[in-house]
Amino acid sequence: MGKGTPDSASGSAPVIVFDGVCALCSRWVRFLLRFDRHGRYRFAAMQGTHGRRLMRAHGLDPDDPLSFLLVEHGHAHTDTDAIVRVLAGLGGPWRLAALARLLPRSLRDRGYRWLARNRYRWFGRHGSCYLPSPEQVHRFLD
Repeated sequence: MGKGTPDSASGSAPVIVFDGVCALCSRWVRFLLRFDRHGRYRFAAMQGTHGRRLMRAHGLDPDDPLSFLLVEHGHAHTDTDAIVRVLAGLGGPWRLAALARLLPRSLRDRGYRWLARNRYRWFGRHGSCYLPSPEQVHRFLD
């Protein structure tokens, strides 16, 4: 791991594993970089070494990326549970995202999977993984 990057196994910082070639997923990462003012989250593209390792370690296939993964304090959270935890973790008004837990997870995840299956068609795909700016590079594991 690079300088300044946490060891996700130690639980030192939550790690978000994202699809680095998905245009929607890259926008999600840019959104989080903008609103995560305390630098709470670190990022790993599932196409990279760390992202692939984390996906496999938590029973997910990095070559069939239909799941969103958050590894926090050594525990894995996927799909809408992960998204809600990430948004609530931003603090401030974003904590209201926790209200989404009032909906049954099966219903939330069904909607998430529908979006995930269609994300390349609707939002596009990049030829390579999202590249952070020099100021952001310390927040990425690969």
